[in-house]
Amino acid sequence: MTTIDGTTTIRRHSAVTIVGAITAVGAAVAVAGLGTFGGFTDSTSPVGTKVDTGVLSIDVSAPGGSTALPFGGGLLLAGDSRTHRIDLVNDGTTALSSVTLKSWATSSSVLDSDPVNGLQLTVESCSVSWVDTGSDFSCSGSERSFYAGPIVATNQPLAGAASLVAGGTDHLLLTATLPTSATGDAFEGAESGLNFMFTGAQRSGGAR
Repeated sequence: MTTIDGTTTIRRHSAVTIVGAITAVGAAVAVAGLGTFGGFTDSTSPVGTKVDTGVLSIDVSAPGGSTALPFGGGLLLAGDSRTHRIDLVNDGTTALSSVTLKSWATSSSVLDSDPVNGLQLTVESCSVSWVDTGSDFSCSGSERSFYAGPIVATNQPLAGAASLVAGGTDHLLLTATLPTSATGDAFEGAESGLNFMFTGAQRSGGAR
């Protein structure tokens, strides 16, 4: 029997930590001048210009009303699931070329090492905030599925994410499920520590 709540493990007391992260590649901008020479010279009035670089930033936050602890809610038995809402926000001034999800075990067990019978993760997005119906969450806008698979995901792209655009927000619903096939002595008292990280990469530069 397992739980997902406020410690750093998954068992009778277990938890996952969601971390917003960003990798950025710095860009340098240079302006070069060209001159010509001849028997006569002339010049124009100075033309002022300004070149700026953008701010690359991505943020993870809990929307109003959601629990701050991912996947809380008491005992997690085979066949049970827990959900957690987060908002993934591009709070920078420039577009991203990609946003990816990575999750890994900080302390491992059959819960994360068994890709079939261990914990499963789904990541869904709603164009508007998810609504808590009491027993589930509903989306009154358009839904998109980003990921469905084992709880450990390696650089899973969030293709078409709203947060690719500066100022864009993805209203995400993360669901952790323990399959009904998670039975036997190996799962009794098993525990895993898990981390989640979202990474945004800047778009390639080009002529403007």
